[in-house]
Formats: sequence, C-alpha cells, structure tokens
Amino acid sequence: MKIIYTSKFEREYKKLPLLIKKSAEEKEKIFLANPFDSKLKTRKLHGKFKEFWSFSVDYKFRIVFEISKENKEIFYFHSISNHDIYK
Repeated sequence: MKIIYTSKFEREYKKLPLLIKKSAEEKEKIFLANPFDSKLKTRKLHGKFKEFWSFSVDYKFRIVFEISKENKEIFYFHSISNHDIYK
C-alpha cells in the first residue's frame, strides 16, 4: 500500500498545530494497516465529492483521500482540514 500526498494536502498539513499532526500520523499508521478500521470512521463521500473518501483524525479534523482507479493499493491524500472541507 502506498500513500501519495498532493501539494494541497502538504500545504494544509504544514499549517496544522503539532498535536493535530501527531494525531494524523497515528491515524495514518492505522490507515496503512487497514483503511477501513473502525477507529478511523472511514466513509464514502457524496455529491460533488462522490469520488472521495474521508477518515477522522480527531473530533474536528478529517483526511480526504481517493483510491487510485488503476491500482487499489495507491491512495491519494488530498486534504486535511476541519469539516469546512465539504463546503
């Protein structure tokens, strides 16, 4: 399994508080073991985001990702933000 970080994700990640970064790193370890682990609360998005999935970093922050159509073992992390991400 491989994660590819988009430039948008990298920019957003750099701006996060240290505590959120640490939580994101812990959740990423869980994600690498099983992207659908119940601890992540992974869910398929709808509407204009129907091609994407998201999982929880904490109560407020989520990571939005996409599964590669060519290789189901490649995941693109597009964004890390609060729930305003869906607006």
